[in-house]
Amino acid sequence: MYVTAEHLRDQVIRPTLKYLGVWTPACEDFLLQAAIAAPELGLFSQRSNGLGLYHITAAQHRDIWDRYLAYRPEMASRIRGLASQRAFLSDPDGELQTNLGYCTAIAWLLYQRSRASAEEPQHTAAAASA
Repeated sequence: MYVTAEHLRDQVIRPTLKYLGVWTPACEDFLLQAAIAAPELGLFSQRSNGLGLYHITAAQHRDIWDRYLAYRPEMASRIRGLASQRAFLSDPDGELQTNLGYCTAIAWLLYQRSRASAEEPQHTAAAASA
């Protein structure tokens, strides 16, 4: 199956971001670029190591559930709503390869978490100097 960038943007990325309540043109553009050039941009993993459109590794996938979504039950519920009912339980990493909406949501969360982690020391340093 051939998917164009516009189809990916209009039919996968935008609806997923709107479902999560985080849609902006900048978020949409970021994820489109990540899908097109994820390995080259170094955003998630190298093409041979990751799964699905964004090349997310199984370890990154487990980590986002265990160390991020486990503490955000409302967001976890929304993300789980994107996953297949039975397939997710038997092969959660398979969702990264077969479910574009789910994969897009996980990619967004990985990016959000990395951005938040990068910003935390700046806030801490600013608070300490105040």
